[in-house]
Amino acid sequence: MRKTDKKLENQLRNLLTVVCEDMLKNIDGFQWLTHFVNYSNFPTGLKVVFVFETNESLQIFMSQKAKDEVLNQVREKLVGIGVKITNIGHHVAFDTEENCESNDNGNWKQRFTKTMG
Repeated sequence: MRKTDKKLENQLRNLLTVVCEDMLKNIDGFQWLTHFVNYSNFPTGLKVVFVFETNESLQIFMSQKAKDEVLNQVREKLVGIGVKITNIGHHVAFDTEENCESNDNGNWKQRFTKTMG
């Protein structure tokens, strides 16, 4: 990883930590988030995954205005570090602990390997 990639990774981690903490306080059923980056294809190669406890909690979140607010927050924070994303929806994914448990025996590494390719 190049020095500029490490700096960007730290910025991404910091901004996503803020988003995560806000969501933990304000969004029922939200558990955690993570991100994946292909720096040789950045920002196209950026993916943020939001993980909820259950499919029901994710479904409720997806049907509310909060989803758009969270996506806007992520987009604005990325712009704040100089990363312009045309369509934030192409860079996010949503999943649940429930789905990981039932489909991948709770093995997130296996699940992400399959889904993030």
